[in-house]
Amino acid sequence: MLVAFARYSRDGSFAVLGANLRFTMVMAAGSVAGAVLGGLLLGVFPDAVLIPALALILLVSAVKLARHE
Repeated sequence: MLVAFARYSRDGSFAVLGANLRFTMVMAAGSVAGAVLGGLLLGVFPDAVLIPALALILLVSAVKLARHE
């Protein structure tokens, strides 16, 4: 997330969020729902499965973001 924030804050891309406030709110609600569901998974799956899965997802996302031109 830090990579994305640094990349897009430099070129003014966040100005579009104010212009699309409804979309921003829907995305924020989806993020909160995902965080809640992820928290609920902590009791279902062991940490030894969830932590490496999260690390892999974040690593793939960072690589894809860094390669984007």
